[in-house]
Amino acid sequence: MANNRTVVFENARIIFRNFSGKEGKFNPAGNRNFCLLLDPDIATEFKNNGWNVKYLRPREEGDEPQAYTQIRVSYAGRPPKITLISSRGETRLDEDDVSLLDWADITNVDLILTPYEWEKGRFKGYLKTMFVTIYEDELELKYANGPDSALSCVGDDCPEN
Repeated sequence: MANNRTVVFENARIIFRNFSGKEGKFNPAGNRNFCLLLDPDIATEFKNNGWNVKYLRPREEGDEPQAYTQIRVSYAGRPPKITLISSRGETRLDEDDVSLLDWADITNVDLILTPYEWEKGRFKGYLKTMFVTIYEDELELKYANGPDSALSCVGDDCPEN
Protein backbone atom coordinates (compact mmCIF):
# COMPACT_ATOMS: atom_id res chain seq x y z
CA MET A 1 0.00 0.00 0.00
CA ALA A 2 1.19 3.51 -0.76
CA ASN A 3 2.27 5.89 1.98
CA ASN A 4 -0.68 8.21 1.36
CA ARG A 5 -3.00 5.28 2.11
CA THR A 6 -4.22 4.95 -1.46
CA VAL A 7 -3.84 1.79 -3.52
CA VAL A 8 -3.31 1.91 -7.30
CA PHE A 9 -4.38 -0.86 -9.70
CA GLU A 10 -3.55 -0.71 -13.40
CA ASN A 11 -5.30 -3.03 -15.85
CA ALA A 12 -7.65 -4.03 -13.04
CA ARG A 13 -10.29 -6.69 -13.49
CA ILE A 14 -13.73 -5.83 -12.11
CA ILE A 15 -16.88 -7.93 -11.75
CA PHE A 16 -20.36 -7.69 -10.22
CA ARG A 17 -20.72 -4.08 -11.36
CA ASN A 18 -23.50 -2.09 -9.70
CA PHE A 19 -22.64 1.54 -10.37
CA SER A 20 -26.36 2.37 -10.48
CA GLY A 21 -26.89 1.19 -6.90
CA LYS A 22 -29.75 -1.07 -7.94
CA GLU A 23 -31.27 -3.18 -5.19
CA GLY A 24 -30.57 -6.88 -5.48
CA LYS A 25 -30.28 -10.10 -3.54
CA PHE A 26 -26.88 -9.09 -2.14
CA ASN A 27 -27.21 -5.30 -2.40
CA PRO A 28 -29.40 -2.75 -0.60
CA ALA A 29 -30.88 0.00 -2.82
CA GLY A 30 -28.51 2.93 -3.36
CA ASN A 31 -25.33 1.00 -2.54
CA ARG A 32 -23.07 1.60 -5.58
CA ASN A 33 -20.20 -0.86 -5.82
CA PHE A 34 -18.21 -3.37 -7.81
CA CYS A 35 -15.81 -6.18 -7.00
CA LEU A 36 -12.11 -6.05 -7.76
CA LEU A 37 -10.37 -9.33 -8.63
CA LEU A 38 -7.11 -9.77 -6.75
CA ASP A 39 -3.95 -11.68 -7.59
CA PRO A 40 -3.01 -14.17 -4.86
CA ASP A 41 -0.12 -12.11 -3.46
CA ILE A 42 -2.25 -8.94 -3.29
CA ALA A 43 -5.11 -10.91 -1.70
CA THR A 44 -2.75 -12.14 1.01
CA GLU A 45 -1.44 -8.61 1.63
CA PHE A 46 -4.99 -7.22 1.78
CA LYS A 47 -6.13 -9.95 4.21
CA ASN A 48 -3.08 -9.35 6.41
CA ASN A 49 -3.92 -5.63 6.47
CA GLY A 50 -7.55 -6.15 7.51
CA TRP A 51 -9.35 -5.92 4.17
CA ASN A 52 -12.41 -8.07 3.55
CA VAL A 53 -11.22 -10.56 0.93
CA LYS A 54 -13.62 -13.20 -0.39
CA TYR A 55 -13.16 -16.01 -2.89
CA LEU A 56 -15.11 -17.21 -5.92
CA ARG A 57 -15.46 -20.95 -6.30
CA PRO A 58 -13.19 -22.37 -9.00
CA ARG A 59 -14.89 -22.89 -12.35
CA GLU A 60 -13.00 -26.07 -13.09
CA GLU A 61 -11.64 -28.80 -10.87
CA GLY A 62 -8.04 -28.10 -9.94
CA ASP A 63 -8.32 -24.31 -10.40
CA GLU A 64 -7.56 -22.03 -7.48
CA PRO A 65 -10.37 -19.94 -5.96
CA GLN A 66 -10.36 -16.34 -7.29
CA ALA A 67 -9.86 -13.68 -4.62
CA TYR A 68 -11.84 -10.43 -4.73
CA THR A 69 -12.86 -7.51 -2.58
CA GLN A 70 -15.89 -5.26 -2.85
CA ILE A 71 -15.26 -1.58 -3.59
CA ARG A 72 -17.77 1.12 -2.66
CA VAL A 73 -18.58 3.99 -5.04
CA SER A 74 -19.86 6.77 -2.80
CA TYR A 75 -20.95 10.26 -3.78
CA ALA A 76 -21.41 11.38 -0.16
CA GLY A 77 -18.62 13.75 0.80
CA ARG A 78 -15.86 13.69 -1.81
CA PRO A 79 -17.18 12.02 -4.99
CA PRO A 80 -14.94 9.73 -7.04
CA LYS A 81 -13.40 10.94 -10.30
CA ILE A 82 -14.55 8.49 -12.97
CA THR A 83 -13.46 9.01 -16.58
CA LEU A 84 -14.77 7.06 -19.59
CA ILE A 85 -12.29 6.74 -22.46
CA SER A 86 -13.51 6.11 -26.00
CA SER A 87 -12.63 7.16 -29.54
CA ARG A 88 -14.43 10.44 -28.82
CA GLY A 89 -11.92 11.20 -26.07
CA GLU A 90 -12.37 11.39 -22.33
CA THR A 91 -15.74 11.94 -20.65
CA ARG A 92 -16.05 12.56 -16.92
CA LEU A 93 -18.96 10.58 -15.48
CA ASP A 94 -20.98 12.05 -12.63
CA GLU A 95 -23.45 10.44 -10.28
CA ASP A 96 -26.19 10.49 -12.94
CA ASP A 97 -24.01 9.00 -15.71
CA VAL A 98 -21.94 6.40 -13.87
CA SER A 99 -24.63 3.71 -14.22
CA LEU A 100 -23.56 3.43 -17.89
CA LEU A 101 -20.65 1.32 -16.65
CA ASP A 102 -22.99 -1.44 -15.46
CA TRP A 103 -23.37 -2.73 -19.03
CA ALA A 104 -20.37 -1.23 -20.85
CA ASP A 105 -17.97 -3.47 -22.74
CA ILE A 106 -14.84 -2.61 -20.79
CA THR A 107 -11.36 -3.27 -22.20
CA ASN A 108 -9.24 -1.65 -19.47
CA VAL A 109 -9.63 -0.22 -15.98
CA ASP A 110 -7.07 1.76 -14.01
CA LEU A 111 -8.14 2.84 -10.55
CA ILE A 112 -7.11 4.25 -7.18
CA LEU A 113 -8.72 3.09 -3.95
CA THR A 114 -8.87 4.78 -0.59
CA PRO A 115 -9.08 2.43 2.39
CA TYR A 116 -11.63 3.31 5.06
CA GLU A 117 -11.27 1.84 8.54
CA TRP A 118 -14.85 0.98 9.45
CA GLU A 119 -13.87 -1.01 12.53
CA LYS A 120 -10.54 -1.12 14.35
CA GLY A 121 -8.15 -2.95 12.03
CA ARG A 122 -10.86 -3.68 9.41
CA PHE A 123 -10.80 -1.88 6.06
CA LYS A 124 -13.18 -1.34 3.19
CA GLY A 125 -12.13 0.09 -0.19
CA TYR A 126 -13.69 3.24 -1.63
CA LEU A 127 -13.17 4.34 -5.21
CA LYS A 128 -11.14 7.54 -5.50
CA THR A 129 -10.23 7.67 -9.20
CA MET A 130 -11.01 5.41 -12.15
CA PHE A 131 -10.27 5.50 -15.87
CA VAL A 132 -12.38 3.07 -17.93
CA THR A 133 -11.63 2.31 -21.57
CA ILE A 134 -14.57 0.85 -23.45
CA TYR A 135 -14.73 -1.44 -26.46
CA GLU A 136 -16.37 0.11 -29.53
CA ASP A 137 -17.71 -1.91 -32.43
CA GLU A 138 -17.30 -1.05 -36.12
CA LEU A 139 -20.35 1.23 -36.29
CA GLU A 140 -19.50 3.08 -33.10
CA LEU A 141 -16.05 3.78 -34.52
CA LYS A 142 -17.46 4.71 -37.94
CA TYR A 143 -19.80 7.32 -36.48
CA ALA A 144 -17.63 8.42 -33.56
CA ASN A 145 -16.56 11.67 -35.20
CA GLY A 146 -19.97 12.66 -36.57
CA PRO A 147 -21.61 15.84 -35.37
CA ASP A 148 -23.47 15.76 -32.08
CA SER A 149 -27.17 16.24 -32.90
CA ALA A 150 -27.56 18.67 -30.00
CA LEU A 151 -24.76 20.87 -31.35
CA SER A 152 -25.25 20.56 -35.12
CA CYS A 153 -27.94 23.21 -35.29
CA VAL A 154 -27.39 26.71 -33.92
CA GLY A 155 -29.50 29.86 -34.07
CA ASP A 156 -31.72 30.73 -37.06
CA ASP A 157 -30.39 27.82 -39.14
CA CYS A 158 -32.33 25.29 -37.01
CA PRO A 159 -35.59 23.84 -38.33
CA GLU A 160 -38.51 24.32 -35.97
CA ASN A 161 -39.62 21.30 -33.96
